[in-house]
Amino acid sequence: MAVVTYEDQSYELESGESILVGLQRHGVSIPSSCCSGICQTCLLLAVKGAVPAEAQKGLKPTLQQQNYFLACVCKPTVDIEVSLPGDEVRHCIPARVIEKEFLNADIFRLRLVADEAFDYFPGQFIRLHRPDGLVRSYSLASIPQDNKLELHVRHLPDGQMTTWLKEQINVGDKVEIEGPSGDCFYLPGNEQQSLLIIGTGSGLAPMLGIIRDALQKGHEGPIHLYHGSHKAESLYLVAELKALSKQFGNFHYTPCVSSGLTPDGFETGRANDVALTNHPDLKGWKVFLCGHPDMVANTKRKAFLAGASLNDIFSDPYLLSDRCATAAK
Repeated sequence: MAVVTYEDQSYELESGESILVGLQRHGVSIPSSCCSGICQTCLLLAVKGAVPAEAQKGLKPTLQQQNYFLACVCKPTVDIEVSLPGDEVRHCIPARVIEKEFLNADIFRLRLVADEAFDYFPGQFIRLHRPDGLVRSYSLASIPQDNKLELHVRHLPDGQMTTWLKEQINVGDKVEIEGPSGDCFYLPGNEQQSLLIIGTGSGLAPMLGIIRDALQKGHEGPIHLYHGSHKAESLYLVAELKALSKQFGNFHYTPCVSSGLTPDGFETGRANDVALTNHPDLKGWKVFLCGHPDMVANTKRKAFLAGASLNDIFSDPYLLSDRCATAAK
């Protein structure tokens, strides 16, 4: 019989018993609702041990890849250690700043090299820790082949973390990072699928990582990026993205401006509105979103109504206040 470990306590399961039922039988409560693998309320993470394939049915492939599963239908045959999403022990590691460059008046790029091996999927985010305990999340614009981590930081005049990074952190300094987290990333397996990618402001960062990763892995279907801001001067990496579209015939870049003058080659309007107008039928498409929460929520709904499956719509919230569980020394 399998043993499930949860919150440092081990519990023996009966033959054919699900993790949810087994934990409940031992007096342990975890979130649950339908108990039939539909609502996904009982989502858990396998920290150690193999997850049966049937326990991941209906989950997004990106969640499956990270060993998430449904406790109500998981009947393990080997010992397994599990945690609630977000409860797993985190490990902070030092990283060194190797480049700091402003990309426009408000957004600057930080490139870091971690002191330890750091595995991630492009488009995920890391948490950056200040010595006083302040934590902020930043998405990764890099791909593993770069051998460095790239962040796009928008400086906010009243932002504690962004002001610290702008004014006090320089090339050669050490910072602490934690992660990675998030399920907004590209997975190969359907190289002909159309991809719609919408980002605003510094939300370009994860979108850039996803695009580069898809192209590097040989994605052949069309990839449409819509990047928007209020004014043309607030957009960045325009020349680089145009060059990328010339290098790869299946990559299409549309910069969008919602107010002010619209330069030649730019579209007028909000990036999500322009994208959905240009692509009214999203059946069979995969959609990636990053930007203001209201934009993301609104575009998710409209993309679904345009035919995109909910399992093919990806975005991630940013968590703004965490602390290290274990700090690297």
